[in-house]
Amino acid sequence: MDEKSLEILEFPQIKAILAGYTSFSASRELALGLKPLADYERIALLLRQSAEARQLLTMEAGFSIGGVSDIREAVRMASLEGILEPKSLVEIQQTLAAMRQTRSYLRNISEELAMLWDIAKEIVELRPVEKEIARCISPNGDVLDRASPNLAAIRKQLREGREHLWSRLEAIIRSPRGCKIIQEPIITEREGRYVIPVKVELRREIRGITHDVSNTGATVFVEPWSTMELGNTVRELVNEEKREVERILRQLSAQVGKYEAELSISIEKIAELDLALAKARYARTVRACEPVLNDINGSKNEGMETAVVKLVEARHPLLGEKAVPLSVEIGRDFSVLVITGPNTGGKTVALKTIGLLSLMAQAGIPVPASPETCLPVFDGIFADIGDEQSIEQTLSSFSWHVGNIVRIIRNATPCSLVLLDELGTSTDPSEGSALARSILLYFRDKKTPTAATTHYGDLKAFAHTTSGVQNASFDFDPVTFAPTYHLTVGIPGGSNALATANRLGVPPEIIDEARGMLSRGALEMESLLGDLMGEKQKLEEVRAALENERNEVEKQDIEVKDRLGRLKEAEKQAMQEARDGVVREAAEMHRQIRQASSELRREMTKERLEQARKTLAGVHGQLSSETWTPETGEPESGQGLSAGDIVYLRDIGLQATVLSVYEDTQEVEVQAGQLKLKLGLESVEKITEPKPARTRGATVRMATKVISTELDLRGKRADEVEVALDIYLNDAALANLSEVRIIHGVGTGTVRQIVRDFLAAHPLVKSFRTGKHDEGGDGATVVSL
Repeated sequence: MDEKSLEILEFPQIKAILAGYTSFSASRELALGLKPLADYERIALLLRQSAEARQLLTMEAGFSIGGVSDIREAVRMASLEGILEPKSLVEIQQTLAAMRQTRSYLRNISEELAMLWDIAKEIVELRPVEKEIARCISPNGDVLDRASPNLAAIRKQLREGREHLWSRLEAIIRSPRGCKIIQEPIITEREGRYVIPVKVELRREIRGITHDVSNTGATVFVEPWSTMELGNTVRELVNEEKREVERILRQLSAQVGKYEAELSISIEKIAELDLALAKARYARTVRACEPVLNDINGSKNEGMETAVVKLVEARHPLLGEKAVPLSVEIGRDFSVLVITGPNTGGKTVALKTIGLLSLMAQAGIPVPASPETCLPVFDGIFADIGDEQSIEQTLSSFSWHVGNIVRIIRNATPCSLVLLDELGTSTDPSEGSALARSILLYFRDKKTPTAATTHYGDLKAFAHTTSGVQNASFDFDPVTFAPTYHLTVGIPGGSNALATANRLGVPPEIIDEARGMLSRGALEMESLLGDLMGEKQKLEEVRAALENERNEVEKQDIEVKDRLGRLKEAEKQAMQEARDGVVREAAEMHRQIRQASSELRREMTKERLEQARKTLAGVHGQLSSETWTPETGEPESGQGLSAGDIVYLRDIGLQATVLSVYEDTQEVEVQAGQLKLKLGLESVEKITEPKPARTRGATVRMATKVISTELDLRGKRADEVEVALDIYLNDAALANLSEVRIIHGVGTGTVRQIVRDFLAAHPLVKSFRTGKHDEGGDGATVVSL
């Protein structure tokens, strides 16, 4: 990437901000060392890692890598047989623990965050080293007594020796002679020896060695002869302690040094993880996301002519809350965009936003824009923005700009992005305009995505009439002439220099004088652009009003559909309640009919029995009528049934012959043996071959009809039980069966009671009993015919 352009577009500031979100020095160095890449696969990987880090912070907002430090230098020293300080070893132990915990956490969610786990799995866990350091050294950096038995023994002797020495010195201080010669009753230490403060004039009153003199010279610090041997013992123990501590530290350092390569890799990986988390924290702060990447190098081979830059609601990341969202697209219908508009209207910020967001994306950093934003992977991003004239180098503004443009022309390719601010300025306007048009044609012919700002009217006309080049302008308020910072593609904009100068405080008389000097054409052009902006504002207001009306209509439509749904549900509930009422009435009628049927069978009056059955059929017809049936669409066809067809009765498991078909009521009248039935079309199935009745258990064949020794009534409605049972008993009797089994199940006992009431009154039944254990128990009734 062009280093000069990185500076112009302020990419180093973004890196510095990102570094502020890191947790330790190694990841901070990675953030500050970020560079935009041109490798599509690598950029895509970095952005996926960033996206997963954002997902991780969504799952656990406070997640971090913990107390990790960059221990690589200390580990390198240990590998060279250096002895590490206790605090360095504690830092290593805490880093090992934090890396292990981070790795363990990401392993548990590796299926959800595969990219982050790919980094974390390279971290090496060194639990033995971590535990040994924690056993030997306290978090404060003190070598503990438990580090070795020898150290514990030495320190015990040292404590006892010091206590003994201390007692002897206190006895001297408390003695009558001591009270006379000491300056103050304290015991202190000089050069590792325990001493007492003695008045200088009484120094000869006590035998001992003088180790120090006070600043005033009034006090000498004396070690008495009587404690000399004890002091020597303490001093020897102190040296032994130092040697043992040094041995322990050397041993721990050697353990750490063995894993220099593994720990260096682990620190690099944990730094990568922390950088991804820093990007996620930054994205959360500035409301950023990962853009859609476009591999123009790969796409170019497939016939794609130019890269497409599409920014949606993009905000300059250094402006914070003051940033006005920018939406723009370059490369689909045109490769060169000429941006015009009022001074201080946002043109330069727009160029920097396009360039800076492209650099951020190619460095793997989320961009503050909508997720629909699409950015190509450029092989170079070049910018000529600002002014760096130098008197010392005899470099004028024009020379500086031309130097930048020459550098850009030499290095830019069709896969580059070019940003030119105030193209052709700082020289004669006519020559500058001609040069600007020629430069834009050069980049258009190379199909290099280019955005340029200008105030030249010639360039506005050029962009309007030249294919591959498009105008865009920043809007302004047609009344106050203040900039709105909103970009409109397809319309050139006025500079409004006089209005801007007036707004910034130039005296009105100067403004009026300048306006009088303008040519009539220039005034008319400015007026026309102002009128266009006014019309555009009105159109925007109309569009907003229409959008509001559409939203209101959609809202009302949703409310109407919701109300309609509630009404249908209420209707369905009312129908169900009414149907339940009729069912209850029908149940009562069924009970009465069953009782009457039993009496009629005893009298064996066929006409009266048929009359009762017709009454029940009327109730069934009432329940099946359209009045009590919710609307569920058109009924299915009658399967092409006609009189004489053989059908299979699904509910009963018998074959029957069609007598009549009633299309209007979707019913069919059939005859099964001596019984005539009227059923719904959905209850019968047309057959071409005779179909056996549903059977279970042993069967007896009579003529061409097979009758089972058992009848299964489970699942049938109460009104179907008697009909099926009556038909079955007649067929069983004709087949000369002496005993049959009726399966009714246990359930609530309703079907069982109906069966037994019916059997008690049936003339073909000799007797019946509850089934034995192997016959179905209470769920079956065995009938003797």
